[in-house]
Amino acid sequence: MNKALILLFTLALALSAQVAMKQEAGNITVTIDGKPFTTLYTGGDAPKPYLHPLLTADGIRISRLFPMEKVDGETKDHPHHRGLWYTHGDVNGVDFWMNEKVPQKGRHGIIDTEKISKVKGGKKEGTIEASFIWKAPEGEALLRESRIMVFHADPKLRIIDFDVTFTALADSVKFGDTKEGFFAIRLRDEMMQRKGGTLVNASGAKGMREVWGKASPWNDYHSTVEGKVVGVAIFDHPSNPKHPTYWHSRDYGLFAANAFGEHDFFNDKTRDGSITIKKGQKLRFRYRVLIHPGTTEEAGVANLFADYAKKVK
Repeated sequence: MNKALILLFTLALALSAQVAMKQEAGNITVTIDGKPFTTLYTGGDAPKPYLHPLLTADGIRISRLFPMEKVDGETKDHPHHRGLWYTHGDVNGVDFWMNEKVPQKGRHGIIDTEKISKVKGGKKEGTIEASFIWKAPEGEALLRESRIMVFHADPKLRIIDFDVTFTALADSVKFGDTKEGFFAIRLRDEMMQRKGGTLVNASGAKGMREVWGKASPWNDYHSTVEGKVVGVAIFDHPSNPKHPTYWHSRDYGLFAANAFGEHDFFNDKTRDGSITIKKGQKLRFRYRVLIHPGTTEEAGVANLFADYAKKVK
């Protein structure tokens, strides 16, 4: 095969790929069917990796822009709520949740990128594999986070599977009992319950009062945005520690799975939801983020979770 034919063949493969990745210094952009979806940010001044923005298949943004971008009229509370992120408020007493570089009390850690080991697009899915080091303010490495993110191609849905394994680097690492965590999305203002959005769990309970702190295999948050009903669900994999997880889902747009915060969720200081791993031991969590058109019922979220729980081993 001559060079011209090889080039044409390569271009044809690229054009047929439904999930494409573009890697630059400090970020990886993901497109699906040629449409923007999201970007993974791993560099710059941010104290943690995060995905921003999150778009539906129709291009409607569901995540808040602040603090990455400042828009008049948008809420500017909780500057540590960056798009979609993965942190915790108490790891050996270090706060990785509220860890923005602003004056604040307490010990705040940072999550550094160790290595981006794989960036690969494909016809049906694309994959990013990376490792991150969770460091105490003094520089001590507490955890290695090994993360695999799989982005699926679909004409109507946007799906990301997260497979994260934490390895203890310190002699003992404790994920403390606090509501401030763990796997989270900050939704745009128009989606929040306070603006008319609907928060639902797998039992059919609706609203923050009925959903916050309750154990459930999934939560869904939907609303009317730009004239269309759109939603996002988070699935807790059945193999996860303490499945079904508890939820730090708020009426102001915070949407988070948190298996650890039992004394807050039950309002019982005698409970201890912490998990401790010794040096070299591992702790694995898997989640799916599903961005969909329509309400929870219209999107068939319950059936989609059942399919996820059955097929993703």
